[in-house]
Amino acid sequence: MAKYKVLVTARSFGTVDDLAIKLLNENDCEVKKLETKNGPVPEQLKKELPTADAVIAGLEDYDRALIESAKNLKVISRYGVGYDKVDLNAASENHIAVTVTPGASADSVADLAVTLMLCSARNIVVMDNGIKGRDQVRPSGVEMWGKTLGVVGAGRIGKGVAKRCTGFNMRILCYDQYQDENFKKECGAEYVELETLIRESDFITIHSPLTPETANMFGAEQFKAMKNDAILINTARGGIVDEGALYEALKNGEIRGAALDATIDEPPYDSPLCTLSNCILTPHAGAATNEAISNVGLMAAQNVLDVLTSGSCAYEVK
Repeated sequence: MAKYKVLVTARSFGTVDDLAIKLLNENDCEVKKLETKNGPVPEQLKKELPTADAVIAGLEDYDRALIESAKNLKVISRYGVGYDKVDLNAASENHIAVTVTPGASADSVADLAVTLMLCSARNIVVMDNGIKGRDQVRPSGVEMWGKTLGVVGAGRIGKGVAKRCTGFNMRILCYDQYQDENFKKECGAEYVELETLIRESDFITIHSPLTPETANMFGAEQFKAMKNDAILINTARGGIVDEGALYEALKNGEIRGAALDATIDEPPYDSPLCTLSNCILTPHAGAATNEAISNVGLMAAQNVLDVLTSGSCAYEVK
């Protein structure tokens, strides 16, 4: 009989290969994946978590009541880098580690951010829908070549986007509390105040965590300050962008376009943004590549083992 019970709620965990599952099984763990075919995952979680030693967590909420019900739980291993759905105070008070997987999906998210820039700039979705609807349209777009990129949050993913965009001969502006001198030299990046970045950028890409300080970082005031042809990309977290203000800015032509892989409600089926042709919406799919799924799964599994066997992990949220 296995020594540890490990729940998995992350939907893509183990879908590309079985390396992470094998790693857990070889280290005395019984893996139980909670899937929607068996009912709502949050309801299954309420039933299963009290007897679990660890959970590899998707995007569901871990509030105080749920955490306090988990008397055996030692680690919530987030399948990704966001932890805003976890009550960190409750976890700490109950001696439960919360871990993340930084860098495991950075290339995939950076690729998507650049893809969304190009799709928005060249109206790819609009033209594709036109052809498929037997109504050819050819709206005028804008080029990325030689433009200015604003990177909000210059961590692994933000730097990855900037490095890709140097191939478009773009000027790189960054807003981050930490300045990386090597990165500045490598990409010619300039660290500036947020107001400067917003005012001077043609493309703005967001890679910040959702915190009280970053909530609604982009609202009506910021959209009015942006260039009329500017394009906003958010592959980070819903809530950083005021979606109501974004809708008004897009509808009124204050900015050219936006593409969001992260929204307040996921999926955002009922959002007014769905009615706008100059807004692309994707289903939080930044890490949806074979490479990232394998990398994140392995890292999340290793984080579980580190906590279960040693009581600590290098990627624990403090």
